[in-house]
Amino acid sequence: MASVVATVLSTQDKLLRAREAAGKLALLSTHEKNALLLTIADAVEANSESILAANREDVESSGLAGAMRDEYEAIAGAGITLQLDCPDLALSRNSVFAGATLEEFRRIAALNVEALNHAVARIPPERMRLHLCWGNYEGPHERDIPLRDIVDVVLAARPAGLVIEACNPRHGHEWRVWEDVRLPDDRYLVPGVIDSTNNYVEHPELVAQRLLSYVRIVGPERVIGGSDCGFGTFATTATVAPSIVWSKLGSLVEGARLASVAG
Repeated sequence: MASVVATVLSTQDKLLRAREAAGKLALLSTHEKNALLLTIADAVEANSESILAANREDVESSGLAGAMRDEYEAIAGAGITLQLDCPDLALSRNSVFAGATLEEFRRIAALNVEALNHAVARIPPERMRLHLCWGNYEGPHERDIPLRDIVDVVLAARPAGLVIEACNPRHGHEWRVWEDVRLPDDRYLVPGVIDSTNNYVEHPELVAQRLLSYVRIVGPERVIGGSDCGFGTFATTATVAPSIVWSKLGSLVEGARLASVAG
């Protein structure tokens, strides 16, 4: 037990130093515990029923969710915004749960959200963001579940920020969902306005247009520009050249400036 406590304290010290080095804003992305279940399932060739059973047990016994709580609280406790990556709420619809009906998947996703909320129950919502992921790869994505079909389930999660894919060809139109779905007053959106799967550098004016689509619906104080997903998803492969990543981020900054002036 003493060694575990020492490890946690050492990790918190490192996080605090990282927070100080980052300055005013610091964010750290980590696996949401249901994403870990999907990874484990892939490794052991588990089926959807075994994953669902494991999740039910986890909600009841604080198993994996309880184990991840220490990591989540260490990050938030260091003053770093915790971003929880949640491919289980979108990507898994056409992978592990491809055989489920829409209503079955929605029940699965709702249970995942319940387990997530259990794991982060002691962290203030404003210290967290949730990344809704359909898979960070260049492909057809024609079987992606629409945001409209799961948005109510996703909004039941505690994190205040919702990071969504918003510029790729399959999800670029979904800003219109927020015309019909009310974003709660204590929530904000981080739409992806630069693509993380190609080497095109978006024009700043296009970035601004994408941001303004959201600003005009939910207000400028509740929109932060982001990327569709990460630029370092795969340890051994860079889908986007590092020099182009920096150019894309430059367009994001300039596009946000233009949107701020126009909005």
